[in-house]
Amino acid sequence: MIILSILFFVTAILYASVGFGGGSTYLALLLLWGVPYFIFPIIALSCNIIVVSGNCFNYIRAGNLNLKLLIPYLFGSIPLAFIGGSLPIEKNFFEVILCVVLIIAGILLLFKFKSFDEKEEVFRKIPVIVSVLIGGILGFISGVVGIGGGIFLSPILFLIRAGKPKHIVTTASLFILINSLSGIAGQLTKATVLSEIQNYWFLLLVVLIGGQIGNYLNLKIFPTRILALITAVLVLFVAVRMALKIFI
Repeated sequence: MIILSILFFVTAILYASVGFGGGSTYLALLLLWGVPYFIFPIIALSCNIIVVSGNCFNYIRAGNLNLKLLIPYLFGSIPLAFIGGSLPIEKNFFEVILCVVLIIAGILLLFKFKSFDEKEEVFRKIPVIVSVLIGGILGFISGVVGIGGGIFLSPILFLIRAGKPKHIVTTASLFILINSLSGIAGQLTKATVLSEIQNYWFLLLVVLIGGQIGNYLNLKIFPTRILALITAVLVLFVAVRMALKIFI
């Protein structure tokens, strides 16, 4: 478990540095380490909340919160994240979904990592119904698998130019935080979860420390686009490892 803790620590640093929680990679690591799959989501979602809370606080304090951009996505995602989290799912199906989620997330990040440092002020007004629909889809996937969804939302918002980069990053962080809370509420409706989660409390501690370091790197040292590129490579590497484990 020492190696797993170190990997969680490094993951928290990398993801916090780009405003994400790291849920997708926590899930993959738990799978590779043979942890009981039915507690994957609640561990990953708890780590998400711990890691991304610091980013949310700093982004809001910096004046980067755009409620008009954020609220429609939350309106669609919150109820569906809870519903997705409450659904029972078979292990084999869960592993395949997670692998696909990681591959898509990594590709999206890889193609849009440069956008994290863009200064362009031109952006589009997205219809509310489209935002609610996107939020609902991502919320449901997030609840089922156990991620916050920001790793999907952020590249999508950059792709459609839904807002200024600083507003998009803040929106993604808050989307992760609130979706993770809703997903945990859904996961806790499953009786098997609470009896096992206490055995992995140390993972929450290491991501707390790693998240603070990553937040510092984001604010003080490295360009965000470089950290986003590193994160994309990490996600794809873990996805390939998972695919080899599942299908070979």
